[in-house]
Amino acid sequence: MKDSAPKTILLSEYRAPDYAVEAIRMHVDLHDTHADVTTVLALSRRAAQAVPLCLNGAELELQSIELDGTPLDSSAYRIEGEQLIIDAAPAQCQLKTVSRIYPQDNTSLEGLYRSRKLFCTQCEAEGFRKITWYPDRPDVLSLFDVTIEADKDAYPVLLSNGNPVEEGNQGGRHWVRWTDPWPKPGYLFALVAGDLQYQEDFFVTASGRRVQLRIYVEAKDIDKCDYAMDSLKRAMRWDEEVYGREYDLDVFNIVAVDDFNMGAMENKGLNIFNASAVLAHPDVTTDMGYQRVEGIVAHEYFHNWSGNRVTCRDWFQLSLKEGFTVFRDSEFSADMGSRAAKRIEDVALLRSVQFPEDAGPMAHPVQPASYMEISNFYTPTVYEKGSEVVRMMHHLLGAQLFRKGTDLYFDRHDGQAVTIDEFIGAMADVSGRDFSQFRRWYTQSGTPCVKASGEYDATTSTYTLALSQSCPPTPGQPSKAPFHIPVAMGLVGVHGSLAVKLEGNTATTHVLDLVKPEQQFVFTGVTEEPVPSLLRGFSAPVRMQTGLSDEALLFLAKHDDDGFVRYESCQRMMLSAITAQAAHARTVLPASLEGLFAHLLAHPDDDKVIQAMLLLLPPMSFIIDQLEQSDPLALCHARDQMRSALASRFAHEFAQGYQSLLRHEPYQVTGEAMARRQLQHVMLSYWVASGDEAAVSAAVQYYRSADNLTARLAALNALLQAPDRATSEQAGPLLADFYDRWQSETLAMNQWLQIQVMAPHAGLAAVKALMDGPVFQITNPNKVRAVIGAFCAGNAWHFHAADGSGYRFLAEQVIVLNAINPQIASRLITPLTRWQKYTPAVGERMVAALRLIAAEPKLSRDVEEVVLKSLQAAG
Repeated sequence: MKDSAPKTILLSEYRAPDYAVEAIRMHVDLHDTHADVTTVLALSRRAAQAVPLCLNGAELELQSIELDGTPLDSSAYRIEGEQLIIDAAPAQCQLKTVSRIYPQDNTSLEGLYRSRKLFCTQCEAEGFRKITWYPDRPDVLSLFDVTIEADKDAYPVLLSNGNPVEEGNQGGRHWVRWTDPWPKPGYLFALVAGDLQYQEDFFVTASGRRVQLRIYVEAKDIDKCDYAMDSLKRAMRWDEEVYGREYDLDVFNIVAVDDFNMGAMENKGLNIFNASAVLAHPDVTTDMGYQRVEGIVAHEYFHNWSGNRVTCRDWFQLSLKEGFTVFRDSEFSADMGSRAAKRIEDVALLRSVQFPEDAGPMAHPVQPASYMEISNFYTPTVYEKGSEVVRMMHHLLGAQLFRKGTDLYFDRHDGQAVTIDEFIGAMADVSGRDFSQFRRWYTQSGTPCVKASGEYDATTSTYTLALSQSCPPTPGQPSKAPFHIPVAMGLVGVHGSLAVKLEGNTATTHVLDLVKPEQQFVFTGVTEEPVPSLLRGFSAPVRMQTGLSDEALLFLAKHDDDGFVRYESCQRMMLSAITAQAAHARTVLPASLEGLFAHLLAHPDDDKVIQAMLLLLPPMSFIIDQLEQSDPLALCHARDQMRSALASRFAHEFAQGYQSLLRHEPYQVTGEAMARRQLQHVMLSYWVASGDEAAVSAAVQYYRSADNLTARLAALNALLQAPDRATSEQAGPLLADFYDRWQSETLAMNQWLQIQVMAPHAGLAAVKALMDGPVFQITNPNKVRAVIGAFCAGNAWHFHAADGSGYRFLAEQVIVLNAINPQIASRLITPLTRWQKYTPAVGERMVAALRLIAAEPKLSRDVEEVVLKSLQAAG
């Protein structure tokens, strides 16, 4: 628990560090009841005149302190909050501290802590101060020399950053010394000690260096490392080929741990992973899980350059490393699979989590100007929107110039802690472009809205497209200057995209530079009346209002060759039908929507993943985000009714589709097999929703015959998500069977928990029963996300219960977690922060839950910041 009241940190008040740490030597002595950390800092004053030496530390018991070999008494230093201050430190000095910490009691999972029988660390953003006294900020880079000592039998594996250089034994204990030749900030420090096994492989770099690769896991998980290892080698080769970045150490280690706040951490040479993000096996990992492992392994590896070799000057620059690296891992995944499908997945995620954030009380720019608690700014805006901003630069410059820009950026700033301006500056220098207006994407919050209207003149064969942009007020930013918005677009005729001319350039896709509040673009050589295909590839993170009719959207769904626009057209048609249903409270299947499904089912797409995506109804998060205010229960009912109507109308086609895709062959982790299963499972879900008894039998049989988790969960979900309770109850014996077979597999049990709490027929009582059962652990973030997080985000029927019980439940869990793990507690609050998107009655119940949290007398800074900002608009 962080003590002290929230203090606002301002970007405008940034000041370079007064002292540099030229080198740091650490000796970490691990015991079951405590750890003793001896640290020697070689310090060099940067300030022109004498200033106090200030180090950060939290939850440390200072045992001793020496300056240049002389012990200091209590009059020579003072501790104020999280700072150790020495007023009279020489310009060049060595400071030695010995501190005691208690990893086994550290439930926040920041700093050094225990995960089952392992010691491990998580230091980003401010966890290193929980290990030792240090200027814990990203612009203090140092050379680390680390020795770890522990009981040899209990902790035979001792790992840290860099390369192992020395080891030894003393009695029943042993030690290993690690040195990292590359300077890094404290947030990239890592340590792991435990009884682990490893899978080993090697990678030969482009220059011929042989790198040892190891993935360390508990013995029970040694058979789950193959896919992560293959993904790592693919990522290493891709980064050499696409970005010219070669790995720079002799070893690269990954460790899987069960208790971890995030997905993974890119510590130099020693990546620590949430087990769910690195372990993979058909029995415990879904197809989506395999793709997640590949993406996260790549993301953390890519950080070796975009985050480690070049890091951020301060935490206001967080998107410098995260937005850029998310873009890199997204492009890697697109190259490994279906590019169009990957783009749709990324956009769907952005619009389900980041657009609502931009429209709520926690809205902030990609580069925030202030924060109270930095852990609250590891957000979709910094990561996903930040990635979209980098993607727009890539779009504007083209692949070759963008590569030249990244080469210049890495070469110019290797070994430095820099700002977003340095990244933009490199792009400007190689291209000659002026990015001053584009820079607003980093400094202005909110999601721009682009409105489009078009007019065709058959006599002159011209099409005039009018675009306008605006951005709504957000906290602290009541008005916005125009953005530079690249709008990729085309004009579609009956035979597909038309080759038309704009300002002398003939193409089927044009990228329009929307830089003013209103602009017009005139296309010539348009031989037939077209339908505009706008925001192709989702070329900018904006809300596009086209005003197109359902007939025009159906035309694009049939004839456009851009995967995203086809997807968007389908989603818009479904959204229109669902909102109309909610408004009129009667089931009417629009002819246009019926025609869409008839076309999609009769004309299968070559890319089965795309076809599956086109058939899916928009999720509740997207529906709610598209409306000014909504009644969530009315929308739930309307969406379910529309799904049932479509399922009944096309039951025969869904049954045929499912059966034609069914294969009796061993599970394969290939793009083709995953795509087939994804479409097959969509067909099964609709077929079961039709109420056909044969579909229920098929789902049960599919579960019984499955040789992989993907199929088992697809069958269970089809039953649990069925409109009628009787069908849903058919899942009961299968869930019991699942538990009996897989109760010892943590990853499988997390999925077992999640599918149950998201079932529409499972109320709050069922959720609480699972929490009281043997599988759930409130101290494990994955279990918290699988139950509490999944219920609040994925079970709209019961989270939004009219009596407010779902909101109170969340508030109560946040209060419990506030004392255990403030980071996880603060992130769980997110659904309540969006209270303004709902009708007044619903919003009032959500505000009441927020006030329940606010009344807790000992709130962490993490939770307090989110609650205070969420309640500001409520008065």
